[in-house]
Amino acid sequence: MAIQTNINTQRAEHPARAIQAWNRRIGKTVVYILLVLLSIIFAGPLLWMLSTSLKSLADVSVFPPIIFPNPPLWSNFVTALTQVPVFQFMGNSVAYCILALIGDLLSSSLVAYAFAHVRFRYREIVFVCVLATMMVPYEILIIPQFLTFRSLGWIDTYLPLIVPTFFGSPYLIFLLRQAFRSLPRELIEAAKLDGANHLTIWWRIVLPLSKPALAAVAIFSFIFHWNDLTGPLIYLNTNEKYPISLGLTQYTASLGQTQWNMLMAASLVAIIPCIVVFFFSQRYMVQGIVVARVKTDERG
Repeated sequence: MAIQTNINTQRAEHPARAIQAWNRRIGKTVVYILLVLLSIIFAGPLLWMLSTSLKSLADVSVFPPIIFPNPPLWSNFVTALTQVPVFQFMGNSVAYCILALIGDLLSSSLVAYAFAHVRFRYREIVFVCVLATMMVPYEILIIPQFLTFRSLGWIDTYLPLIVPTFFGSPYLIFLLRQAFRSLPRELIEAAKLDGANHLTIWWRIVLPLSKPALAAVAIFSFIFHWNDLTGPLIYLNTNEKYPISLGLTQYTASLGQTQWNMLMAASLVAIIPCIVVFFFSQRYMVQGIVVARVKTDERG
């Protein structure tokens, strides 16, 4: 009797399991469809850039717009890259972004370590004040910063763009602080007992154990400085020193004379480094953000 009861129970559970499995498949299918649709929407501007870069200047303003140029003018890329020294501008951007990235990593990680593992009076109040600086609009700081850098003779150099990064970024400090607080406190205490000072602990223990968060910070810093237009526009005057963000403005012109096809072709080439950096580092970026967020949720 017991065996027969078990058999009947298993038969009754089998359709329920099948229904649950079917519901899971339907749910995953819906999610995948939504993700594909969202991907197409977000990729729309990039696809439009590609379409515009392959058109003639006359076809750019045609209405209704031409989605698939026939024939596609791949020669626009050659013309765009020779008309303006795009590769020179990209080289300037690479050098500038690497130096700024080093400044962001060193300064923000050092300050974040102090807020995470160094106990001092009014630490939380100071940390809140640091975060509060993110609410100050950049437009308010432009004039006093420009006057300061002009008095130092730094105009038309990269110093106004690089030196401030060695004084920390509030958002990056917050991100790294949350990641550093997720490290086991016992490691820090054991290092102190062994006679290690804070700089040694920061360099030899905290940084090696926080590679995902550091990778996320590096990606954010690189992409921000690569796309930054306001800073170079204010401080740089010499054409040979332009980064790619400012160099692309040479394709623009007043009174509707902008060469949109050339601008889109050069812009596609200009975003290649950001795409490469993102695709090769997205795993570390997501992992670093998740670590910081989990720690924030734990602290409430």
